[in-house]
Amino acid sequence: VKLSAPYETSRDGPPRYADVGALAKALVQANPERCVWASNWPHPGRNPPPDTSDLLELLREWAPDDATRRRILVDNPAALYGF
Repeated sequence: VKLSAPYETSRDGPPRYADVGALAKALVQANPERCVWASNWPHPGRNPPPDTSDLLELLREWAPDDATRRRILVDNPAALYGF
């Protein structure tokens, strides 16, 4: 599951994208070994584009512990792409 671009589907909108965040939290809690994060840069169709650092900060809410974030940001992509 790619956790990215909450602005594409959220009805609640920024800065927290609470509706999408609830789904992201559930996905991370259920299967953290199946999740990766992506910035969705260059944010097509968004002018101005969202701040990527703000989007990355949402991951702290969706995956509150360091070990899970490391899995999502480092370990899972390495396994998926063979790094």
